[in-house]
Amino acid sequence: MRNQAGFTLLEVLVAMVILAVAITTMLQLSAQSLRLLGLSGEHQRAVLLADRVTRESQPEAEGVESGQEGPYAWERRVSLVALPEEQSPPTGAAPRLFSVAVSVRWGGSRSVEIATLRTSVEPQGSRRQ
Repeated sequence: MRNQAGFTLLEVLVAMVILAVAITTMLQLSAQSLRLLGLSGEHQRAVLLADRVTRESQPEAEGVESGQEGPYAWERRVSLVALPEEQSPPTGAAPRLFSVAVSVRWGGSRSVEIATLRTSVEPQGSRRQ
C-alpha cells in the first residue's frame, strides 16, 4: 500500500454533508429566533397598550369602551364591585370599587388581557341608605 498524504473523495463528501447539515440547522435556528423576537415585540406592544388604556380610565359608571390603535383592537370593560356595608365610612363620601379589564387583540388569534381594581368616591347625595 502506498502512503497517501491527502483526503480521499469519500472523506471530503462526508465532511461536506456534515457541514451542510450544520449550516442548515444554524439558519433554521436563526430564522426561528427572529420570528420569536417579532412575536415578543408584538406582545410587548399589546401589553403596553393595555396598561395605558387601563391607566387612562377614571371609572364613574359601568360600561364598555373599545378602540383601535394600529393593528391592535382594544376593549375596556368597567363593572362595579359590591362592597359590604361595613366597609363604608360612617361619614363622608362612600368609596366605590370598580373592576377594570382591558383586552387587546391583534393578528387574528392573538390577544392579551389585564385586569385591575380602581376606586372612586361616590358623590355625597347618592349615598346608599
